[in-house]
Amino acid sequence: MELGSRASSPGSGTSTRANSPVPKLMIPREQILETLAAHKGPCELGLVVVGHVDAGKSTLMGRMLLAFGDLSERDHQQHLRNSAKIGKSSFAYAWALDSSEEERERGITIDVAQDVFRTEKHVFHLLDAPGHRDFVPNMISGAAQADAALLVVDASLGAFEAGFGALGQTREHATLLRSLGIQQLIVVVNKLDAVEYDAQRYETILHTLKPFLAQSGFDAYSIQYIPCAGSEGENLSSAPQHGALRAWYNGPTLAQALDSLKEPARQYDAPLRIPVTNVFRSQNAISSGIGVAGRIASGIVQVGEIVAPLPGDATGTVRAIECEGNVRPWAAAGSNVTLYLSNVEQNQIHVGSVLCPPQEPVSLVDEVVVQMLVFTPTYPLLKGTAVEVYHHSADIPGQLVELISLLDKGTGDVTKQHPRVLPHHATATVRIALGQAYPIETFRVNKDMARLLFRMNGETVGAGIVIKATCGT
Repeated sequence: MELGSRASSPGSGTSTRANSPVPKLMIPREQILETLAAHKGPCELGLVVVGHVDAGKSTLMGRMLLAFGDLSERDHQQHLRNSAKIGKSSFAYAWALDSSEEERERGITIDVAQDVFRTEKHVFHLLDAPGHRDFVPNMISGAAQADAALLVVDASLGAFEAGFGALGQTREHATLLRSLGIQQLIVVVNKLDAVEYDAQRYETILHTLKPFLAQSGFDAYSIQYIPCAGSEGENLSSAPQHGALRAWYNGPTLAQALDSLKEPARQYDAPLRIPVTNVFRSQNAISSGIGVAGRIASGIVQVGEIVAPLPGDATGTVRAIECEGNVRPWAAAGSNVTLYLSNVEQNQIHVGSVLCPPQEPVSLVDEVVVQMLVFTPTYPLLKGTAVEVYHHSADIPGQLVELISLLDKGTGDVTKQHPRVLPHHATATVRIALGQAYPIETFRVNKDMARLLFRMNGETVGAGIVIKATCGT
């Protein structure tokens, strides 16, 4: 049975909610849509920071949080003292984001750290993703919540080459960003102080990156390149102070580049979809009950609304909404929110669940047809190959049950029917069986709910969009 619309279908696992009562909401939906259309103030943007391990991502963003965010000088001084006590004073700025004991002892980011900072034109929900190859699934979860990205590379001699090489993460991170639908990219060439702000080194790095990013699908006009030194604060929130950098660079600062980012089109009028990134029991001043965090992929949510976490049969009532540290009566697509729910148990919602209205649920599907871009897997992708399917924060077991066709990248025309193997860099149409029924929509219905990544044996082997979704159970 094909699930080609937003409405639930028999066998989708959600039809039992068709007669759920429609909640009486405080604010008419049309009024909220009018407010959104008339909004002229700062826009909210999800910003993920990625790059090879030790590129200086957390230090860079710790500097930005001190300049624009909620990191106070008092807290920073405490980080300076405490990091010095364990012989890691150079990590003081990074401690604004790397808050766990393990991250601070090892000097690397493990989970996706989140914070907020405000520039002149935007409010950024910051997602600092880990750079180590062992934590790529965490990086995927962070990037799936973003509108734009910073790709941080280390300009130090040998360090850029290591990050860009086969064992580094620069290539994979850039490819994953584009595969997840991110179009706006700022490449931060960091640690230029290590090469005495050498202009030739900067140009060499750009000469290497530009053709690769074009091949990955980024348009040249959507990429900005910013030279800086995060540990020294050079060219971040103010113009360069070091004479060697000023001698050849007169372009924007990182803050100015961030302010030039555009807000993408939001699906405000579509049904509510919130992929869940965290679930916890709350006893704070805002509300008690179950706290559920996630980014609104589409639609509007407001206090008093009834939401259904899928998969599952539960429903809960929104008692409070927290967004960027503030309590709000409603929130819309593009916002990172924490919903405080009543009438639902913590074990009925999981990381990877999708919140939606009971009257407009996401259909649960156990098989998808995907237009897939193949990366460079170590092992061949054949019919019957088992893969891990990543959808937002969910990790679902899957299997390639049919290799339908190979496609011409330029025209989309079929070049070969039923290939035996998927070649490197090929575009293909494949059918994938999921190990469990899961809430996924087609690209035609909801773009943000239709992007998938595929991993196997610890490497990302491909990405794709869902063009057909079915449920056979």
